[in-house]
Amino acid sequence: MNEIIVKDNIKIEDLIYEVRGKQVMLDSDLARLYECKNGTKDINKAVKRNIDRFPEDFYFQLTEEEINLLRFQNGTANISKKNINL
Repeated sequence: MNEIIVKDNIKIEDLIYEVRGKQVMLDSDLARLYECKNGTKDINKAVKRNIDRFPEDFYFQLTEEEINLLRFQNGTANISKKNINL
């Protein structure tokens, strides 16, 4: 399989997690990939402003248990408990 390296040797496949049986990316990773000046704030604002363009299950917040599972899945992840959106 071809690896897509975006920036600073970051591979897209390393930024994809499985949550609720679906492959997802964290808003913080998307903000970093798109080099958003205001980080996740820009990504989340853009989604909310254009919500009719996205499928209903495109965007959701993690439960406390899902946050803990992601931490375990990623090992050394610095995943904050607040404002985690997918």
